[in-house]
Amino acid sequence: MVTQASNSDFDDLLNEREFLLADGATGTNLFAMGLESGEAPEAWLLQHPDRVQALHQSFVDAGSDLFLTNTFGGTRHRLKLHGLDDQVTSLNRLAAQIARDVADKAGRRVLVAGSVGPTGEILAPLGKLDKADAVDSFKEQIEGLVEGGIDLVWIETISAPDELEAAAEAARSFDVPVCATMSFDSAGRTMMGLTPRAFASLATDFNLDGFGANCGVGAADLMSSVLGFADASPSQPIIAKANCGIPSYEDGKIVYSGTVEQMAAYAQLARAAGAKIIGGCCGTKPEHVAAMRKSLDENDHPDFRVLAIELALGKMSDGARQIAIGQDALKASSRRSGSNRRRRG
Repeated sequence: MVTQASNSDFDDLLNEREFLLADGATGTNLFAMGLESGEAPEAWLLQHPDRVQALHQSFVDAGSDLFLTNTFGGTRHRLKLHGLDDQVTSLNRLAAQIARDVADKAGRRVLVAGSVGPTGEILAPLGKLDKADAVDSFKEQIEGLVEGGIDLVWIETISAPDELEAAAEAARSFDVPVCATMSFDSAGRTMMGLTPRAFASLATDFNLDGFGANCGVGAADLMSSVLGFADASPSQPIIAKANCGIPSYEDGKIVYSGTVEQMAAYAQLARAAGAKIIGGCCGTKPEHVAAMRKSLDENDHPDFRVLAIELALGKMSDGARQIAIGQDALKASSRRSGSNRRRRG
């Protein structure tokens, strides 16, 4: 049996390997397992822990090097909507313990990332949530996750810099690495207007151990964010966790357009563009992750310019495409400048 990872194992794995494969979706896969609309996924930690464990196991079996706990809505603000706000620490602890058990039985090193999602509130002065209260609520959640045995904190789908700062501040109260991903829309920005390049700067300001993008519109648009991150030449590893295509409503359920082949192509493109940690978000099933594992292990280095991305993954949204084309232009200009300098020399 593999023992719980130490705080340095995240860095050790990153140094040992050219990439780490993350997991896929939690929520959409739990819906496929019977979770009802409006029901808290975290409630299944008490009602159906075997199903939560089975989902984690399916991603480990597919080849994931790390996976996220079922705690996206694990702050008191989100749990209050379901009458569970008096169980914040215990629910998060249980989620981490369920995940830890799966990781420790994997027969290889697998990391457990404690998922920390947004509070659903807007911080003052635009909203009513005081920053100190936000920090306390995140700290309350993370305390349970750390007690349950996570290897790193994984802050995800945050849109506002002030909320991300509060979550990162709370996470820094504990001796674990901290990664964060923000969600970028069809304009190539977060809901609060932050660009990928601006987030790269915040990642340093907030002392993150890894940063990137998750969710959003689809894999093509998320690649635009990855290009923006890479252009900033960050010292931290870049994370790419794209939705499995575009969602649509069919026969009473949400269906994502991404195919196994497209997600495999996305994984290689993300790696070639500079992402070090690669996974899937909404709609990404274990079979997609298995295809991504196989694709990444083949170690190809595809062209990741905008046209190549769109050929493999579909057209980007206009805003995301403009940002991505800008990165292409900057790289082309740099190549031309370097070539001219060599000729003049």
